[in-house]
Amino acid sequence: VQLQASGGGLVQAGGSLRLSCAASGGTFSSYGMGWFRQVPGKERRFVATISRSGGGTLYADSVKGRFTISRDNAKNTVYLQMSSLKPEDTGVYYCAATGRLVGSSAREYNYWGQGTQVTVSS
Repeated sequence: VQLQASGGGLVQAGGSLRLSCAASGGTFSSYGMGWFRQVPGKERRFVATISRSGGGTLYADSVKGRFTISRDNAKNTVYLQMSSLKPEDTGVYYCAATGRLVGSSAREYNYWGQGTQVTVSS
């Protein structure tokens, strides 16, 4: 499956952004989906994951209550709504697909998008 992330940009602290990830070439509803963040010199860190049907979600503690992951299986798209953004949310955000129900480790994911840059200014 191919993944294309979009929606990143520059935003002030306290602002909001919505990331999208469009999937093609596979049966989207058969994959758990996740979002990860990476900053230079660091490993990709888990942000959020959603189950195949969308009924189950899991978040990193650092984003709970501020970020919401959702998916539209009819549109083959997963979203990450980010609110109350902080400078520490800055990084390249990657969407990924796993054959598991959900996944909170990068090792559990088989397919990755190209990433979209999010920069939060203070």
